[in-house]
Amino acid sequence: MGGVDELVARYGRALTVYTARITRDPERARDIMQDTFLRFHRIQPAGGESDLRAWLYTVCRNLALDQLRKDRPMHVVEASPDLPDTRPSASEALEASEAKTSMMRFLAALPEPQQEVIRLKFQGSLSYKEISGVTKLSVSHVGVLIHQGIKALRAQMAEEGGAR
Repeated sequence: MGGVDELVARYGRALTVYTARITRDPERARDIMQDTFLRFHRIQPAGGESDLRAWLYTVCRNLALDQLRKDRPMHVVEASPDLPDTRPSASEALEASEAKTSMMRFLAALPEPQQEVIRLKFQGSLSYKEISGVTKLSVSHVGVLIHQGIKALRAQMAEEGGAR
């Protein structure tokens, strides 16, 4: 499985992005991600790679939700913690930014449970079973939410494409 440093290198960015979507605060998301790995270091949970990923996402999610409960009312920040790995050309960057903005707008229009499972699936690369463990929803309900969410996203994108 590797040491904490290796795990932070492997999962830290994805956990931070996922947590920032919950907290709407990239700085707080980084703090929660670090706290998650401190807990991992203290607890050293048993299990394989799949169990470890689910454990990390579950702890991050729970810490983020706890933080939100403590901080009501919540201030919405639209900053994205995503940092590009390469520097695209200006036109490529603009096109990618517009596509991402559209997708995030479409995703934000979905009900919160659909948003969360889609983020866990496609940003976190978690399996349905892992998502079920994180969210405490049944595996079949996770599948239904993802299916309904993707269907709604496709409809929104088709509608916007037809409106242009």
